[in-house]
Amino acid sequence: MWLLIAFIAVPMIEIALFIQVGGFIGIWWTLLIVLLTAITGSYLVRNQGLREIGNLQKSFSELQDPTEPLAHGAMILFAGALLLTPGFFTDVVGLSLLVPAVRRAAFVWAKSKIKVQRFEMGEGPAQRPEPSGDRVIDGDFEDVTPQKSRTDGPSEWTRD
Repeated sequence: MWLLIAFIAVPMIEIALFIQVGGFIGIWWTLLIVLLTAITGSYLVRNQGLREIGNLQKSFSELQDPTEPLAHGAMILFAGALLLTPGFFTDVVGLSLLVPAVRRAAFVWAKSKIKVQRFEMGEGPAQRPEPSGDRVIDGDFEDVTPQKSRTDGPSEWTRD
């Protein structure tokens, strides 16, 4: 039900804002502002998205809970979609999602509404078994490196 209301309300808000802003500053300035917010938003989304990918990789390598970097990445992706959608209301919401404090507050709010049943993770810096010094693997080998022939050198065409 809430999704249906959003799909009806957001376009109506955008149309009303376009009419108001376009009537106040003119159609060309309005279109220029929408274009500049899309370009600026794309740049910001790219930079912050790369930073969050780094945070996600760091949480994986340190075996920490990756929930927060994943949530921030999802919010940045959603912000990018909103910024590429023409309109003032979606631009304001998209730009606000690019503010780390707003994302953190949204994450804390969502975390309070979601109940995690179970979460498991390995212990220590890595879950690799320690190499055992008493385990020996015996084997035979045969050298199969091809012998060089006289034609393996430089060709007659390349000699000086």
